[in-house]
Amino acid sequence: MSVNPACHPLRGDTLITNVHLACMHPDQPPAFENAAVLIERGQIVWIGQVSELSQVSADETFDGQGQWLLPGFIDCHTHLVFGGSRADEFEQRLHGASYQQIAAAGGGILSTVRATREASEDQLFASAKQRALTLIAQGVTSIEVKSGYGLDTATELKMLRVARRLGDELPLNIACTFLGAHALLTDFAGNAQGYIDLVCEQMLPKAVEAGLVDAVDVFCESVGFTLAQTRQVFETAKGLGVPVKCHAEQLSNLGGSALTAEFAGLSVDHIEFLDEAGVKAIAASGTVATLLPGAFYFLRETQLPPIDLLRANGVPMALATDYNPGTSPLCNLLLMLNMSCTLFRLTPTEALQGVTCHAARALGWQQRVGSIAVGYQADLCLWDIAQPNQLAYQFGDLRPSARWFKGQLQDL
Repeated sequence: MSVNPACHPLRGDTLITNVHLACMHPDQPPAFENAAVLIERGQIVWIGQVSELSQVSADETFDGQGQWLLPGFIDCHTHLVFGGSRADEFEQRLHGASYQQIAAAGGGILSTVRATREASEDQLFASAKQRALTLIAQGVTSIEVKSGYGLDTATELKMLRVARRLGDELPLNIACTFLGAHALLTDFAGNAQGYIDLVCEQMLPKAVEAGLVDAVDVFCESVGFTLAQTRQVFETAKGLGVPVKCHAEQLSNLGGSALTAEFAGLSVDHIEFLDEAGVKAIAASGTVATLLPGAFYFLRETQLPPIDLLRANGVPMALATDYNPGTSPLCNLLLMLNMSCTLFRLTPTEALQGVTCHAARALGWQQRVGSIAVGYQADLCLWDIAQPNQLAYQFGDLRPSARWFKGQLQDL
């Protein structure tokens, strides 16, 4: 198969040849062998068979030696920037304390807020950089990073600046998500509405004005914010021209997913308690369902997300680490591939779509990254595996043998 919009020979910067492709694009075959990819100025400009190489030439050629070439992975839900540790809470949960009990005692998110406020911007960057490098080593080329551990204007902006800096200094696409509506400070105890007003009137507008916001998220939950408060944040985001997403239906069914669908949201995340009406709502809106098996595992949850309903209604399912200090301190996207299959019964193909094309859609980047297709950014990883399903089957000892970011071969 050849994908070439031109009728004459093409020349590029880099030609990757002798590879098997898992394109992860709905308009491409799921896989084809003995293939080649031509890159020019950071973009894919030609895909074809090795037998068609007379159509193309390049300044440099890379022999893939029969390995599998996949799009760079996308971790579309992380809380990568934070201060401190919550290892003590892990032990408390093992002794029977619930997430809600720990939060009520001043732990949970609020303990991370204290540590994040105390940390300097450079300290936050140094720790977040190490986490990002860990993901890069696993084949990740795009990461969403949320704020939400500041809960005041200065710290929220500090977190978002750190996230932007990761994209400036590392070979990564970074999506910055404002999550000011993540938890309620003790300063606002009994006055959640006052805090939401602060988010909408001061925090979010300043973050948008500073160019630090690609999307807005809300923790819509019984221990978070109500449906009405979530709507208020979404209305503010809409007025500022910023897309929305939602932590929804993780612990109960408040209807956050249906509300997100009403605003044509990018994604609803967690969704263990999502019902059929909510599934139909996000199916109609094109909203992505982001599955977070790490948090499900770490909290020892038992309520499974409605995978069969999502499949039946054609809802795209993304997959992410939810890397955070309290409920998913698991900085391993390959582990999420395996967990999504073992815990949620996704197929390996669904899992791989969840960290490529569907994860891109969860960020609004589906025309840019997450697939091997002409016109897409050349974020690619080469894997020495027998078949792509091996990436979901095993973890711990798999790393890409080569990585390209915006068409540039990276040191591993």
